[in-house]
Amino acid sequence: MIAPYTAFAGPKLLASGPLVEVAVAVKIATGGMADPIIIFDNASGRSIDLDLRGTHREIVARLQPPAAAEPDSPAEPRGRGRPKLGVVAREVTLLPRHWDWLAAQPGGASVALRKLVEDARRANGDRDRTRAARDAAYHFMSTMAGDLPHFEEASRALFAADRRKFGELIAGWPVDIRDHVIRLAFADHV
Repeated sequence: MIAPYTAFAGPKLLASGPLVEVAVAVKIATGGMADPIIIFDNASGRSIDLDLRGTHREIVARLQPPAAAEPDSPAEPRGRGRPKLGVVAREVTLLPRHWDWLAAQPGGASVALRKLVEDARRANGDRDRTRAARDAAYHFMSTMAGDLPHFEEASRALFAADRRKFGELIAGWPVDIRDHVIRLAFADHV
């Protein structure tokens, strides 16, 4: 399993792990680093910006998720649906024949839509994970290796799922960048 966040100082991997740990490591390193430091969300491969002002304790406090509100707290009025179950209401636009079909399903439109989504997730799960990993690797590569030799060819090999050719093309890249892009692209296959 790949860590959720990773920081690079130039071509060198600085820290990898939960966001709070990476942020504190970056804060400590910024004192003596000449290379720019970039933090990546490994799920998307995109760089993120963090507010690293203040003490370590202040940084950690900013990055901690807010405490959950008391369940019986009357501060906010209850919305429609089942918020305790995590149900979220959103708008869906369909043609009348789609609404007619959904209305005829046992349990109604909501139940039918949830079943369709779950079936699609089961059927396409591997393909969706592979696509997300490829996209994350590409975003990371674009930031960290866009100027390196064979970037364009490596990108084509990545999208063609030609792991052998991809590995050959990035073999000359800095070790930490090369290893990280492989972890992002092929974490499920390593």
